[in-house]
Amino acid sequence: MAPATRWGLCGAGKISHDFSVAMKTLPPGDHQIAFIASRSLERAKEFAKTHGIPKAYGSYEELARDPDVDIVYLGVLHTEHWKVGLLFLEAGKNVLCEKPFAMNSRQVKDLVAAAKKNNVFLMEAIWSRCFPVHTEVRRLLAEGAVGDLKLVKAYFGSPQLHIPRSVEKELGGGALLDIGVYCLQFVLMVFNGERPESIQATGVRLETGVDESVVVVMKFSGNRMAFCAFSIAARLPNDAVIAGTKGSIKIPGPMHCPTALIVNDKQTEFPLPEPCMPLNFDNSTGLRYEAEEVRQCLIKGLKESPRMPLSDSLLLTEIMDEIRRQVGVSFSQDSQ
Repeated sequence: MAPATRWGLCGAGKISHDFSVAMKTLPPGDHQIAFIASRSLERAKEFAKTHGIPKAYGSYEELARDPDVDIVYLGVLHTEHWKVGLLFLEAGKNVLCEKPFAMNSRQVKDLVAAAKKNNVFLMEAIWSRCFPVHTEVRRLLAEGAVGDLKLVKAYFGSPQLHIPRSVEKELGGGALLDIGVYCLQFVLMVFNGERPESIQATGVRLETGVDESVVVVMKFSGNRMAFCAFSIAARLPNDAVIAGTKGSIKIPGPMHCPTALIVNDKQTEFPLPEPCMPLNFDNSTGLRYEAEEVRQCLIKGLKESPRMPLSDSLLLTEIMDEIRRQVGVSFSQDSQ
């Protein structure tokens, strides 16, 4: 029996709250949130009290210095991932970093290099990959359940124009980095991390300079296609479809945290555990699957997750860089 994995949370925001609630659905002998760090000690203490976390820190540096942390969950703004991620990796800490991994592929390369140099575990928190539905999708594809794969489509649209971090350039806003990433990672999972032969993207920008709505068409080897549409201005079906010569697999919305799967019109349900507190985001108790994936990787001594390998994260960010280039969205981090 391996001892409990001791988690340190970096950031006391909405996603860290949901992550903490999800962890309560797992055996306490396997997972313990032992530390919370925020830039405000008062906020960290308040969060610790809400979630029953023993230790609260008023700086990220203190968490990085604590020798008892097994892994750090990075739940801060996109724009902070690179800097704060490097802080923990250089301190020799294992890291699970919220998506998007960083603002561009150069920053992702820095994080991957730091993890390798310090011989620590690193994973981008694409929680979708750890859901039972996605596990089943991979199994079906490996079995050739749809015949020859022809077309993959994924939609994600959620009205978020009222949320500052969704629309402000300084906060890493835009549809692509926040929700489009889920459509693209799904395509890469279906195509086994293959690099597309071509990417065509078109989109519209907000006055703030970030992308509001984007459509992406990708062509893969063997005349296989993928189509993605995502928007922070409109509600979309938020579903995904894999179509082949012998049938189809559909993931009803929300495709990024799914609880159902339709294979050739036959539906199977994968219910989630009920939360013990209100959540900020849909189906957030599903964060438990990603936490358990991390634990299993650490027990096996792995430095990356086979479900979301670092090569997939890098390719994902390179594709997003190219989409931003075509749509005309740049961030200050691109010129640093």
